[in-house]
Amino acid sequence: MAAASLRRDIETSDARISAHARLLSEQLQKLGERLFPPDSQKALRSFSSGEAAKLLHVSDGYLRQLSLDGVGPAPATTASGRRLYTLAQINELRHHIANAKPREAHKILPRRREGEKLQIIACANFKGGSAKTTTALYLAQYLALSGFRVLAVDLDPQASLSAMLGLQPEFDLGEGDTIYGAIRYDGRRRPARDVVRKTYFDGLDLVPGNLELMEFEHETPQALARGLRPEGGMFFERLGRALDEIGADYDIVVIDCPPQLGYLTLGALCAATALLVTIHPQMVDVASMSQFLLMASDLMAVVRKAGGDLTHDFIRYVITRHEPHDGPQSQIVALLRGLFGEEVLAATVWKSTAIADAGLSKQSLYELERSAVGRATYDRAIESLEAVNSEIRGLILAAWGRPA
Repeated sequence: MAAASLRRDIETSDARISAHARLLSEQLQKLGERLFPPDSQKALRSFSSGEAAKLLHVSDGYLRQLSLDGVGPAPATTASGRRLYTLAQINELRHHIANAKPREAHKILPRRREGEKLQIIACANFKGGSAKTTTALYLAQYLALSGFRVLAVDLDPQASLSAMLGLQPEFDLGEGDTIYGAIRYDGRRRPARDVVRKTYFDGLDLVPGNLELMEFEHETPQALARGLRPEGGMFFERLGRALDEIGADYDIVVIDCPPQLGYLTLGALCAATALLVTIHPQMVDVASMSQFLLMASDLMAVVRKAGGDLTHDFIRYVITRHEPHDGPQSQIVALLRGLFGEEVLAATVWKSTAIADAGLSKQSLYELERSAVGRATYDRAIESLEAVNSEIRGLILAAWGRPA
């Protein structure tokens, strides 16, 4: 016992932390295999005819008639006669209905048109617990459900967004499988299309993240020290150029930024056409955000002077994990609205056990049946999320010059 105790005492901290990391990683892999066995694929649930009709902006009766007429994909039918549609079938129906109702096509099939630029939305903050990744996830899924072609880019080395979208980053990704593979400085740089993965969520693709992204933070100072303009552009240009390579395939890109103001985040801010800053309405979080904004403005000014494009169609503050009946939180929300006016989204994301419970199994509420977390709780949470995301959707359409 004494010898074992002595070994623990002299063992270096990096070795101990490495051992802890391996133990935790192995346990997470076992948990992931129980939830989603290695030979299975994560799948999105099917949608009832009522849900499909709502997504398609038509009546359930109209959808039923299409099915009876044999128009479009045939839905699955339960023993009780309920019709169920996959998201891929709903997206196929969008094209049929848009052709049949050309006056309403812009609402049913809202993809960007010729002359409308790719919208790149960066979700940023360096305060943990501000629901940055949750905001990016639900926004990306909401936009895909709305009929847009969406690319989610995980810039966070912790890779929570990738995990929520069905990957276990330390096991499922090889070298160069993140956006780092497309923006690295050496000769092993890959085309951006090579790092894009399809997800189980039709219309939503992913560029995953993992710890490899930290290499960009380490290599950029060396590239700057060499004083030469590297092939592929300066550090703040590289992400934007990579996204330009694949921009024609998408309408909207949603970027989950790292929780720090490093080179990756600055690259995202330069690539972005819009910026969302998440805020948990607690005084300590607001104070942290104040420091984030001061630091961001200073660094962005330096990048702008070096030639970075830092014009955005909109910047909005998103209030997350909001408890509307909490007095101190209400005061902070009122303070933010008084200071920033319409740049604070009118809707807020309410704190909800439904969102947290879904996240425990690496799922979003869109992937669960209402009964899985309680219908009333589910409905309140979805209503809050969709109010926020509908507002962001309106800002995107306005940037394209369209009515909301």
